[in-house]
Amino acid sequence: MRIVRATRYVTPLREGGSLPAIVEADDHGLYVVKFRAAGHGTKALIAELLSGESARAVGLRVPEAVLIHVDAALGRNEPDAEIRDLLKGSVGINFALDYLPGSFTFDPVVGPSPSAAEASAIVWWDAFTSNVDRTARNPNMLWWHQRLWLIDHGASFYFHHAWSDAEAQSQSRFAPIQQHALLPWASEVAEAGARIKAQLTPALFERVLSLIPDDWLTHETRFESPAAHRAAYAEYLARRLAATARFEPEIERARASLV
Repeated sequence: MRIVRATRYVTPLREGGSLPAIVEADDHGLYVVKFRAAGHGTKALIAELLSGESARAVGLRVPEAVLIHVDAALGRNEPDAEIRDLLKGSVGINFALDYLPGSFTFDPVVGPSPSAAEASAIVWWDAFTSNVDRTARNPNMLWWHQRLWLIDHGASFYFHHAWSDAEAQSQSRFAPIQQHALLPWASEVAEAGARIKAQLTPALFERVLSLIPDDWLTHETRFESPAAHRAAYAEYLARRLAATARFEPEIERARASLV
C-alpha cells in the first residue's frame, strides 16, 4: 500500500460523523481522509483497511486506499478549532481513499439498479464483515463512471470494540442485514458466497493484515504485540468464514420478508 504525505487540507466532509475531509497529498492527488483522532480512532481505520482491502481482493470495487501521513504543520493555520484539534491529534499515519470527482451517492429509490450478482456479493460481504453502515439512509456507495464503488467501512468488524465478545460475534447471524440498501436485488447470495469464499484464504488475510501499521495496533492492552493483535484478527476472520451457514440463511430470511 502506498504512503503519501498530506500537503493541504482542502475541505471537511461534514456529512460524516467522524469529520473526514478532502486532502491533497504530495503526489498531487486528492483523497478522502479518515483521521485517527476522530470517532473510534485507529479501530475505525483498521476496519476501513481490513474490510476495504479484502473486498478489493475478492473483486468488489473500492477506491484506491493509501496510508497518508499528517504532519503537525498541516493544521497550524486552520481557523476552525474543531478541525485544528482533529489534525493536531492525528499527526502520524492515517487512512485515505482516492477521491472520485463527479461521483454521486447511490440511491436505492432513484437507481440505477445494480445487477443481482453484484448486489448479492456486496450484501454477502457486509454480512461477513458485520458492516452495519450500508442502509438506504446511509448507503456508503457511489456511482462513478457507471459503476458502483464501496466506501466507508469503518463500522465493519465492530466486534473489536469488545474483544471479549469476539468468539460470539464471529458466529452472529447478523440481523442488521435486513436494513441493507441492496437487499432487494440480492437474489444470488449462495452463488456470490461460493465465489467469495473460494478466494478468502489464510494467505489473503495474512497479506491484508500485514498492511495495518503497527502503531494502529498498540492501543489494545490485551495483546502483547502487534503480531499477537494481527493473529487475533486472523483467528476471528477464520471463525467468521466458517460461520457462513449462520449468516447466509439470515440474508435469505431478510430478503424473503421484503416480499
